[in-house]
Order: sequence, then C-alpha cells, then structure tokens
Amino acid sequence: MNDLILKNIVKFITPCIQLFGIYIILYGHISPGGGFSGGTIIASSLILQHITFGRSSVHTIFRKDRALKLIGFSLILYSLMKGYSFLSSQFHFPHPPTGVPGSLLSGGFILPLNILIGIIVSCTIYIIFTLFANE
Repeated sequence: MNDLILKNIVKFITPCIQLFGIYIILYGHISPGGGFSGGTIIASSLILQHITFGRSSVHTIFRKDRALKLIGFSLILYSLMKGYSFLSSQFHFPHPPTGVPGSLLSGGFILPLNILIGIIVSCTIYIIFTLFANE
C-alpha cells in the first residue's frame, strides 16, 4: 500500500490500540474485560499494522517461532498456576476473589491468569491471520 495518510494514521493509532488492549487485560478482574478480549484487541492492532505496512514490519519483532514459544510457555505457566489453585483450593474456594474496584493487585491469581490468556489469544489470532493471509 502506498497511501501516506493511511500509513500515518495507523502508525499513530497502533500503539493506542495496544495500550487499550493492555488496559483491558490488566483491569479485567475488576471491570468488564479480561485476557480474551484484551488479547483480541492487541491481535487486531498487529493485523492492522501487518495489512498496512506489510509482513516485514511486524515480523521483525513478532516472528512466528517466538510467538509459538511464547504460547507454549504461557500455556505451561497457566496450567501450573491453575492446577495449584485447584489442588490447594486456596484462591478459588468457597468463592473466587472478586477484586476491589480501583486496586489492581486484589484478585489473587486472576490478574496473572488474565495476562497469560491475553498473550495466548493475541499470538494465536495473529498466527491464524498470517496463515490465511495471501502474500
């Protein structure tokens, strides 16, 4: 694409979209949102950048092999944390911690799990897009 206006707008709006996705992930346990919705927002910013600037603009930082390693590490860490909380029944029973409005670190394991889900979802959606992109 050679549209100068589009490239400048995308260059400006992509970090804003990514910051909004990070905000949704971080505050998902005390407000609407969470890892899945924040991850899709971050993936949409990567897809927008990929469509506008081409594959090389995203792949210098976010390569497929790195994304697959990040997904694997996040899945292992997620399963360890979730397994610990189920086996110890410390963080979820008799009721899960709901979080205190305005306090970021008030939900026990919910915040780290939201971060891991956000990483998994954003990497997976972007990889699926690159598999179907006609280049």
